[in-house]
Amino acid sequence: MSIFGRKDTADTATATPAAVNPDLAALTGDYTIDPSHSTLGFVARHAMVTNVKGKFLDFSGSLHLDGTDPSASTASIDARMDSIDTGSADRDGHLKSADFFKADEFPTMTFRSTKAEALGGDDYRITGDLEILGVTKSLTIDLEFNGAAKDPFGNERVGFEGKAEILRSDWGLTWNAALETGGVLISDKIKLNFDISAIKNA
Repeated sequence: MSIFGRKDTADTATATPAAVNPDLAALTGDYTIDPSHSTLGFVARHAMVTNVKGKFLDFSGSLHLDGTDPSASTASIDARMDSIDTGSADRDGHLKSADFFKADEFPTMTFRSTKAEALGGDDYRITGDLEILGVTKSLTIDLEFNGAAKDPFGNERVGFEGKAEILRSDWGLTWNAALETGGVLISDKIKLNFDISAIKNA
């Protein structure tokens, strides 16, 4: 089932709009992201040989989903930089420091969508402005709609998985260290992953 409605593959010059599926239209509305059942994660290459995974533990966000017009759907997320968690207190402390996120000076990372697209099936793409360290750059996220359900507490939920890649240097995150064997300690390319559960507002 597709939440935004599927892209019409017929000739757009002559095709008439597809009828709106009532089930999809019923999902239209405003949603609040449930942090306890969602993940904002990332993966960085370390020492050229392995991956280090991390996530943000403190974040909030909202979605507006439109079951008839994907371009009218929006997303907004705010994450606290001092909530970063990579499984190592020393590493987390370094990431919060002036070498990386300067969490005291720039406590929040934000994403505000500017465009939403249906790609067909359950696949979507959302583009927006990602702000880190006071620097704003465009970010495009590929999303898969995982479904909609009512949980045992009566909440109407929708779920998405997403992924993207960025170059951290684009946001001024340039700290690194050279390796004796060649290469650098931390990759410039960072993989982002999202697992989002959102509850429809009453």
